[in-house]
Amino acid sequence: MNSAPTPESLTGISPCTNVSRRDWNRMALALAMSPWLAPAAQAQALTSAAGAGQGPRWQADPFSLGVASGQPQPGSVVLWTRLRITEADAAFKAQSISVVCEVFADAALRQPVRQWRVQTDAARAHSVHVVASGLQAGRPYWYRFVCGSATSPVGRARTSPAANDAVDRLRIALASCQHYEQGYFSAHREMAQRDLDLVLFVGDYIYESSNPQHMLRKHLGGVPTLLDEYRDRHAQYKTDADLRACHAAHTWLMTWDDHEVVNDYANDLDRNFSDPQVFLRRRAAAYQAYFEHMPVRLGPDPANPSQMRIHDRLAWGQLADVWTLDCRQYRDHQACPDPNRGGGRVVVGCDALADPARSMLGMAQEQWFTEGLTRSTRRWKLVAQSTQMSSSGVNTPLGRSAFTDGWDGYPQARARLLSTVAEAQLKNVVMLGGDVHMNVAAQLRVQANDERSPVVASEIVTTSITSRGLGEKLLAQIRDSNPDILHARSDERGYTLLEVKPEGISAEFRTTPNPALADGVFKVQAKLGIRSGVAGVHKDG
Repeated sequence: MNSAPTPESLTGISPCTNVSRRDWNRMALALAMSPWLAPAAQAQALTSAAGAGQGPRWQADPFSLGVASGQPQPGSVVLWTRLRITEADAAFKAQSISVVCEVFADAALRQPVRQWRVQTDAARAHSVHVVASGLQAGRPYWYRFVCGSATSPVGRARTSPAANDAVDRLRIALASCQHYEQGYFSAHREMAQRDLDLVLFVGDYIYESSNPQHMLRKHLGGVPTLLDEYRDRHAQYKTDADLRACHAAHTWLMTWDDHEVVNDYANDLDRNFSDPQVFLRRRAAAYQAYFEHMPVRLGPDPANPSQMRIHDRLAWGQLADVWTLDCRQYRDHQACPDPNRGGGRVVVGCDALADPARSMLGMAQEQWFTEGLTRSTRRWKLVAQSTQMSSSGVNTPLGRSAFTDGWDGYPQARARLLSTVAEAQLKNVVMLGGDVHMNVAAQLRVQANDERSPVVASEIVTTSITSRGLGEKLLAQIRDSNPDILHARSDERGYTLLEVKPEGISAEFRTTPNPALADGVFKVQAKLGIRSGVAGVHKDG
């Protein structure tokens, strides 16, 4: 398996701001000893396929949730599956089961590279995470899992280029917000067929909630609050053939937003003002289920299961650094809450918004990110986070409105981040987001919408895979009040195709009418461009 992370790599694991070296060492040790990576779960390299077929004789396919790869490095990539054990094979549910992971250099599976044997059990929902190491940088591999009489579908994974490699391009599909009930995952079908290096998913992989008004298909069970309920919700999403195909076809980078736990949660607070200890138990269950179903390296902190590191940084040769940020776990609570219901709301005249101590990322993650950003020497700095950074407030007779769950609810933190970009004279900083269920292209200034404040970064926000968007009347008001927004449409569903080259980035909003149908056809809603060395987005064509 991968070696234990260094203390420096853990900066931001806790929302605390004053953390000693001894504390970092303690957290590094705790993560290194995580039960997800404990000896019973570690992959053991095999020299041959002998014994790969030994084990359970399955009555039903245990690999019905598919396979996935994620978090590539130059010499490794995370490979994932989960055994789904049906009642026909109920006798195996309580057993520790051996699974073999096989990696090949070719799609025909004639050139074996490495094999690993993994033990998994009910404590991790029979999920399997193999950090497939010892691989070559910057190339595709094909993989599968074998368990007794069953063999998984074949997946295709990609390692990242070596750190000093000159790379001509990086092809990304940016996606978010896939409410199972509100549409079909036809966007994943098209993504699976594309020639991509990465799928970058920026939040709301599952939804805990329902809305009968916009239901095309139905969640099983009620609102999840317990571990088994979150497991069932994730498993239902993985029954979608298009989603499974996209995971099998491409390596993913991921972060989360709120619906993986509950709408609009902030740190240890939910919208019902639940006792924080009660809510954190729910958050721990949601984080564990998330880990069990995703190709990510680290699971919940064993010393504090309600904490799980999701933020990370990936280098793609000398072409780009890609950050995935966590905008939920460490943030300050929303400002000026409604006393009867927490979460985000639209406010005017909220003095707390001016408090410079408030943070969207938590001060430790914020420091980790800004230090990495200012030290980056790669051509492009791509920052994947869960929501829209440009302002979307509306000018009213009583003043400008702000939605407190988004970056408008943390304006000082936003200004602090963009000031860092300006003061360090950083070039080619591009914010990538989701959450708002609309395509957005915008210029980013330290002082939003003020032409006297120079553009310092660019923003591309992708619409939702399925989740319903804003009405046109409100969106028209947002456009009129925010000249920094170059493009905004919320009436279509889809994803964004990004092609990153040394000289520039092209962004193609690929969409289908709302709601997304199983046979949805995708077209180009708009094409945007970003030129190297020039902050800001421009329309192509």
